[in-house]
Amino acid sequence: MSKSLLLIPGPVPVADTVLAAMARPMIDHRGPVFKSVLERISARLKPIFGTSSDVLILGGSGTGGLEAAVSSLFSPGDRVLSCPIGVFGARLADIARRWGLEVEILETPWGEALDPARLAARLREDTGERRFKGVLLTHNETSTGVQNRMDELATAIGDHPASVVVDAVSGLAASPFAMDAWRFDVVVTASQKALAVPPGLAMVAVSSRAWERMEQAKGPSYYFDLRKARDFATLGQTPWTPPVSVAFALDVALAEYEAIGAEAAWRRHAQYAEAIRAAIGAIGLTPFSHERGHSPTVVAIRVPEGIEAAAVQRRMREEYGVVISGGQKELKGKIFRIGTMGAVSPADLIGALGVFELALAQEGYRPGIGGGVTAALQTLQYSPAVAAATAA
Repeated sequence: MSKSLLLIPGPVPVADTVLAAMARPMIDHRGPVFKSVLERISARLKPIFGTSSDVLILGGSGTGGLEAAVSSLFSPGDRVLSCPIGVFGARLADIARRWGLEVEILETPWGEALDPARLAARLREDTGERRFKGVLLTHNETSTGVQNRMDELATAIGDHPASVVVDAVSGLAASPFAMDAWRFDVVVTASQKALAVPPGLAMVAVSSRAWERMEQAKGPSYYFDLRKARDFATLGQTPWTPPVSVAFALDVALAEYEAIGAEAAWRRHAQYAEAIRAAIGAIGLTPFSHERGHSPTVVAIRVPEGIEAAAVQRRMREEYGVVISGGQKELKGKIFRIGTMGAVSPADLIGALGVFELALAQEGYRPGIGGGVTAALQTLQYSPAVAAATAA
């Protein structure tokens, strides 16, 4: 196990081959070589999004991509239904408010996935002249370790005319996604999550229906104007100076993802997450997420009574070089979060879980200690969840 192993929801460990690509000399970001890089990236991303539509490359974080979606697709005063299941879904709602949208929240208790029946019921009630212009969804919520069942949410939305914006920042490439089949309009991801690239790029897929609606939108976006990004993409460029080195890295990472195969990537994330859940179950801990909402990219774990989460994290980081996350906002001190994304080997994962057990024991938690690593090893050899995770 390497020193300073990152098992957080992002940034994630990056393969040496991907890091090496960033050492390439700078090139003209308006020239033919970079044009070919952007075109390869866009083409390779389409099957990961599950779309034949445009995929745009933006310099920025996933949040920047989401702001681009909201500010380009809607006009001030538009009504949207936001369906947060944690901190990052709430952030998307806040972005919409900042851009002058009228936001209604469909509440979901943290730890649970969005109930498709509740979404369907609310949209059936949405009639009249001022119907919702948008529905804001989260694919995977790292703050709670929850993943929504996007196929069921797509069915719940049905033929409602609202444009659907999806935050897929921490879920895309780690589980099946079918943007076109599910009739989503704008889907956003970022480089530093399941594709295991350093931070710096947002990738935004846009449907043909969304482009038509953007022509009517009156939001005052400039830097993150997706229409401007599309115009430059036809030239093989970005509107503004992009992080060229990160694009080199993403190009290599996508080639390696293709070589491994999407299904293998889905299996690996699902199996690692199940191994973590098996390990914590063996030592008497429980996941924060509910059964039908477990994320494959991050496992949120309830902190046992009498244990200080920050002390466990500090021991792991300072004494053993393993970094995991804690809770955010009202979950601060109440959960641990262990990520599965990035260049993490089975040996890394098993070693980190051993360190987690050891740090817990040093902080006074004793029940079941010693069985977690064994349970994780058994799960890595055979995982019933893998078949379900790879079912499109």
